[in-house]
Amino acid sequence: MSEGLIEELGLGPEELIAVVGAGGKSTLLTRLGSEYAGRGAKVILTTTTKMGVDQISEPTCRTTDPEFVDSELVAGVPLFVVGGVDGSKVTGVGPEVVDRLFEETAATVVVVEADGARRKRFKAPAGHEPVIPSVASTVIVVAGAASIGMPISEAAHRPEIVADLADARTSDTLTPDRAARVLLHPLGGGKNVPSRSRLLYLVTAGPGSVSRAEALVDSLERRAPGVITRMWSLEDRGVDRS
Repeated sequence: MSEGLIEELGLGPEELIAVVGAGGKSTLLTRLGSEYAGRGAKVILTTTTKMGVDQISEPTCRTTDPEFVDSELVAGVPLFVVGGVDGSKVTGVGPEVVDRLFEETAATVVVVEADGARRKRFKAPAGHEPVIPSVASTVIVVAGAASIGMPISEAAHRPEIVADLADARTSDTLTPDRAARVLLHPLGGGKNVPSRSRLLYLVTAGPGSVSRAEALVDSLERRAPGVITRMWSLEDRGVDRS
């Protein structure tokens, strides 16, 4: 079997994966669910925030009771667990609920989108974010390379916080170095990461933004030697080991 995203990110057969940041979180959530399910695993997908109903294509469970969820799990088919539906959005579940789903059901993999970005390509968390389950085994911080080179005010969700962490103004350009500074900051990409979690950074690149992704990866590794970084092409879904 050829390597997939699971191997490229160094993920194991039993994981509670929290996905935070901006620039491809929902795509990553779906891809990981599909890959694990394709290997016969029982997989739960969920969110601790709100998501658009149009972002969910998997069978959906609207109760968080572990016993009921367990009865709905089918090997090879990801199950999306939500707290409810509010118009065009699904509502998330609490982090303690995600912990219980991982510990009390037969799911060997749970992937949770742990903060929102309003479809922007870069962000810094507000005071109440991100909402990461306490037993998360891996936290993946996503950043979209398409944001690099844009004014912070246009590129980012919560631009004032991004600018503050980058020691810049919202009118300034989001450079690779400024983006790396935010991603590595304990109140930025490193916020609320449980001490037991493995932390990695995934820079996503679309058509025309590969060079910007490479520059951001370089800045991350220069500022924090040894940090785990990967670059994921949203065009061909390939991952570059950096």
